[in-house]
Amino acid sequence: MEKYIYELEMKVRDYECDLQGIVNNANYQHYLEHTRHEFLSSTGVSFAKLHEQGVDPVVARINMAFKTPLKSADEFVSKLYMKKEGIKYVFYQDIFRKSDNKIVVKAVVETVCLVNGRLSDSELFDGIFAPYLTANH
Repeated sequence: MEKYIYELEMKVRDYECDLQGIVNNANYQHYLEHTRHEFLSSTGVSFAKLHEQGVDPVVARINMAFKTPLKSADEFVSKLYMKKEGIKYVFYQDIFRKSDNKIVVKAVVETVCLVNGRLSDSELFDGIFAPYLTANH
């Protein structure tokens, strides 16, 4: 069992589905990003304020495995935990369909921090994320 540190409930909207009646694969990336943003917001972090300070967290790489499709009006839970690897913050994000708790998507999202446009370690994020980081094994 993974040690999730944050979860967010959402519901599929009709316009997110393709002609097959399932969520278009690109929309899962939106769900994952929204979950990370809400997680950051829950820690008191404002993306707008960070940017004003010259600090921009950005996605460097995403690996997504699609397991079970979501359909219109499906309710789902997006969960995450994180690790720090070098200067990267790695978010392990899983989406589950609420009706049967089936895994929908498993994703690994590697993020880095740009400080004044340069790749950098971020003491700010180190401090914010310290209570949430899963130790590397």
